[in-house]
Amino acid sequence: MANERLRAALLQKGVSVADLAEAIEVDPKTVERWITKGREPYRKHRFATASYLGVDETYLWPQALSREQVVAASESEVLSIYPHRWAVPRDTWGRLFTTASEDIGVLVYSGLFLADDAAMVRLLGEKARAGVRVRILLGDPDCAEVAQRGQDEGVGDGMAAQIRTALVLYRPLFGLDDFELRLHQTILYNSIYQADDDYLVNMHVYGTRVGNAPVLHLRRVAGGEMVTTYADSFEKVWASAVPVEA
Repeated sequence: MANERLRAALLQKGVSVADLAEAIEVDPKTVERWITKGREPYRKHRFATASYLGVDETYLWPQALSREQVVAASESEVLSIYPHRWAVPRDTWGRLFTTASEDIGVLVYSGLFLADDAAMVRLLGEKARAGVRVRILLGDPDCAEVAQRGQDEGVGDGMAAQIRTALVLYRPLFGLDDFELRLHQTILYNSIYQADDDYLVNMHVYGTRVGNAPVLHLRRVAGGEMVTTYADSFEKVWASAVPVEA
């Protein structure tokens, strides 16, 4: 789509394509493509063009700046990057759930390291009793996706066994008004641990145990889209999962 705003700004200024090209030190054909094909210049050329023509950069290229703003905000959502899940400090997990005041979510296949932590399970129960919505998503131990993940991680039927163990360990929380556990049959590309606007996202890497895979620590920032992407993914899995009755 042609950039009519840029064309109009040139006409209003009374300069030619060649004049602009010479002023900002680019090829005139490049400027022609900016106008006729709507190509977006590099940031330094956008700034130089806007300055030369005496107009606001956002007027000439609003879409490009919107994308840059989203990227900048999304980068601000990244608090920490850990090379492995086991490298995440224990107190980071504790703070994640301790500070939750509205919503806690866990999306995993088994997440046995969490369920096997009696203090963590007790904390989740305390949060549920205090009115915090606690949602746990475990893989269906009988589904093909879990069987495949077990093969991928080299544990075979051990993955399904870990899920069944996690189910037993979460049993003390069943019956709490704000606690719910569901089983999903999803191919997981990430495990998600969420508390309000904070997320620990554990990547899944083929052939690697999930505990050895990297973790992103994210916090929602206005205008950012990384947290929103993972939050939407969690909700899609939750909507298709099957509740486990007490």
